[in-house]
Amino acid sequence: MDTYRLPMFPLGTPLVPGALLPLQIFEQRYQLMMSDVLAASEPEFGVVLIERGHEVGGGDIRSMVGTVARIVDSQLLADGRRMVIALGTRRMRVDEWLADVEYPVAMVSDWPDDPHENVEAAELVRMFDHLIEVSRLVERLGGPIPRFDSVELSDDPTFASFQLVALAPIGPADRQRMLNCDGPVRRIQLLEESLGDVEAACQFRLQED
Repeated sequence: MDTYRLPMFPLGTPLVPGALLPLQIFEQRYQLMMSDVLAASEPEFGVVLIERGHEVGGGDIRSMVGTVARIVDSQLLADGRRMVIALGTRRMRVDEWLADVEYPVAMVSDWPDDPHENVEAAELVRMFDHLIEVSRLVERLGGPIPRFDSVELSDDPTFASFQLVALAPIGPADRQRMLNCDGPVRRIQLLEESLGDVEAACQFRLQED
């Protein structure tokens, strides 16, 4: 895979391909980064999970696997903040972190799924149904209200697996593990395990109540 230079935005949660990422930019270095990205021919930047540390101020430990995000909407507010909506487009590996000058930058290479892996459509639908059931349990315990009415799973198993990961009521570490998988088969296996853990925890709490 070809390596290329990419501005990077480390965050406390991973982005997966196909998911939307709303951002509120107030830190000066990321204000500058977004201005440079918007001025480029391809308005793209990389998103990686901060494994340790904080988003603001640097000094963090960053994942070496992330997602390329493309800006689809941007608005500069009167108070100087920039509101950005970006779409995860493809997975990438960080080959080398470059020294921060004005903002984080890395040399990266695209990392597509194994093209030989496949997941049956019926298995994806079954996992989607399970995901909805678990999300409703999470809602009963005060979690976010699930919105699945407009979701239509892709016919492409890779994209569909990322759709499920994006929708699942799981933590950032589990989501990152699924982003790191070579293909959709292992990704769906890990998702099923994580959903099972969340379901068991919810049932336990509901029994206590």
